[in-house]
Amino acid sequence: MKKDEAPGSGPVIAANDNDVASDPVAIDAALTRIAEALGRHIAREHIKARKAANDNEPGGKNPKPPKH
Repeated sequence: MKKDEAPGSGPVIAANDNDVASDPVAIDAALTRIAEALGRHIAREHIKARKAANDNEPGGKNPKPPKH
């Protein structure tokens, strides 16, 4: 037995190595839901950024510029 081998070690088999064919319709539906959620999240970030960039208040309540 070599030094770097553990006793009783055998070939490594992946835990997710399945031979079962997945349902392509279910996969497409799941990917669509994920894409929609990501799109909504990105849209919210863009809306938040636009509101933060335009912090002027309507109706003439803008702060007065500093006097030099």
